[in-house]
Amino acid sequence: MAATRIKICGVTRVQDAQASAACGADAIGLVFYPRSSRAVTLDQAADIVAAVPPFVSVVALFVDEPIASIERTLNCIPIDVIQFHGEESPEFCEQFGRPWVKALRVKPGLDIGEQCQRFRKARAILLDSWQAGVVGGTGKTFDWRLAQNLLPMPIVLAGGLNPNNVGDGMRALSPAAVDVSGGIEAAPGLKDADKIKQFVAAVRAADQQMETVPNDN
Repeated sequence: MAATRIKICGVTRVQDAQASAACGADAIGLVFYPRSSRAVTLDQAADIVAAVPPFVSVVALFVDEPIASIERTLNCIPIDVIQFHGEESPEFCEQFGRPWVKALRVKPGLDIGEQCQRFRKARAILLDSWQAGVVGGTGKTFDWRLAQNLLPMPIVLAGGLNPNNVGDGMRALSPAAVDVSGGIEAAPGLKDADKIKQFVAAVRAADQQMETVPNDN
């Protein structure tokens, strides 16, 4: 069984990117959504990316951003993966020549399997919590039972994860990756290195447990 990949999202400081990598994260996320408390400018992003060691991926998060703005970011910052967190269509997501992930906000009635088929060219589907008027960073988990059916593509589990509950989420859904932001922060946008370390340790502990205990889901 492959180790679950770990993304630390909403990084706003060089030291947080360095701490994430030092603790064993596979990717960091940069938020290019001006309304977010974790948004970064192009200058901030450039400084952060310059401090990221080799083989740690950089993910750019956009929310219904205009094409020209996304292209400007991609031209200025060496981005490895794009994460679309709004109402973007598959055709919109496919046009930038980069691997991409599509986020879904999970609530009762959402046909996740149908959405996976719709966004089948994505590298993965990210499952986040739904809250009216909020596109992400809710700090709340969703009902993992809504996503327990076998899905046709890799899943990234997000939404309210922290060191205390990430193992439960992994055991419920066996995701390919987990994505955390607020659950490892001292304040919005300011990561806590000790919490990052605890989160990574919790993921690895769950990985080990899942290797020895069959998953019936």
